[in-house]
Amino acid sequence: MSNLQQVSPAIDGARGGSLIIIGSGPGGYRAADYAAKNGLQVTVIEAQEAGGTCLNCGCIPTKSLCHDASLVGKRSLSEAIERKQQVTGQLRQGVEMLMSQPSITFVRGKASFKDTHTIVVGQEEFTADNIIIATGSSAKMLPIEGTGLPHVVTSTELLDVSTVPGRLCIVGAGVIGMEFASVFNAFGSQVTVVEYLKECLPATDSDLAKRLRKSLEKRGVEFFMQSAVKKVTPEGVVFERKGKEQTVEADLVLMATGRKPNIEGLNLEGIGIEFDRTGIKVHPESMQTSQPNIYAIGDVNGKMMLAHAATFQGFRAVNHILGRADRICLDIVPSAVFTTPEVAGVGLTEDQCKENSMEYACKKGYYRANGKALAMEESEGMVKILTDVSGKIIGCHVLGAHASDMVQEVASLMNLNITVSQLADIIHIHPTLSEVIQDTARA
Repeated sequence: MSNLQQVSPAIDGARGGSLIIIGSGPGGYRAADYAAKNGLQVTVIEAQEAGGTCLNCGCIPTKSLCHDASLVGKRSLSEAIERKQQVTGQLRQGVEMLMSQPSITFVRGKASFKDTHTIVVGQEEFTADNIIIATGSSAKMLPIEGTGLPHVVTSTELLDVSTVPGRLCIVGAGVIGMEFASVFNAFGSQVTVVEYLKECLPATDSDLAKRLRKSLEKRGVEFFMQSAVKKVTPEGVVFERKGKEQTVEADLVLMATGRKPNIEGLNLEGIGIEFDRTGIKVHPESMQTSQPNIYAIGDVNGKMMLAHAATFQGFRAVNHILGRADRICLDIVPSAVFTTPEVAGVGLTEDQCKENSMEYACKKGYYRANGKALAMEESEGMVKILTDVSGKIIGCHVLGAHASDMVQEVASLMNLNITVSQLADIIHIHPTLSEVIQDTARA
């Protein structure tokens, strides 16, 4: 039986109060800055590098490599790695500077709960009115033989490989697997992807996911879908497909099989916080755990493993502490995969509409009819806009150049409950890729 319930804020923001945040990733450091600017005394506890997974071994370094991979022939992998380190170093310094402001105390070390108001770090104890857990996630390995071999890596290690692997086998065709497949294919690796499911990117609109896979196949990436990995050997990856055992030879194996919440060592069970293997249980609106003065945001609650989701969950948690209402729509969260071409989406997919037997309409548009796309030599692309029976936009999904920027426009409009006919009447700059959005709306 769950003890989760939303309760009244514990602190009146006008009187100030104290807050501990465990973790300094995007959820943690942005929440700390926001809380400090609104009168709270904040202590941030970080066991590793400031900036968390996103800045140090996730979003930022990966996107740096994605950018350099798009500059075919202009940068070597070693040069790209060096630039990636410069980018992350610069941003890490920025986070550390943010953590040095007068209302924030930055503590390095591993945190553990003593009670619902007290955190132990080494030999020190820290007490606060409220606590936010923002410890993030880490790479998850398959429970199979051979994952401890020296040529098996996670995305963290792959980000520091300075020489191009001749044969790279990627286990998993989710976001991480697809981005690295795109990157290392561009740098010259022979890339093979082995995936258990029928299609890549299971959370993405299947129509666009299939098109992305086909695009990567044309560039030389080989996919084995509906394939169950059995073990990793010194020679490569052994998997079963259609009842037959096959082997992919590989010099390097990337395990891109998901992530797990970082909850070890926190002593959650000791203070009565509900959790399972997917993460800490929270109230969907307030981010409160089963202990009302303790909140959990970002990857550690397993709701949506996206840096920007963590950031806004953090804002919501701080607002709840302050007793302040906001207009954050936690159910409208855009996402993107920075392959070449990009794929991005927000809201319901067509697959979800069908699964839920919803009445919906789907409008489609194509980059090949757009002047800017042709001028950019980026004619490969597609837009899908989904609406309910009233015409209100309930989803948008894009494959193509700058898909993330395109989807962001629609995400903004969805927050205002815009209809597709209203979108169709919004004047767009010519020539831009965003005209594909408008043309799709007018179709």
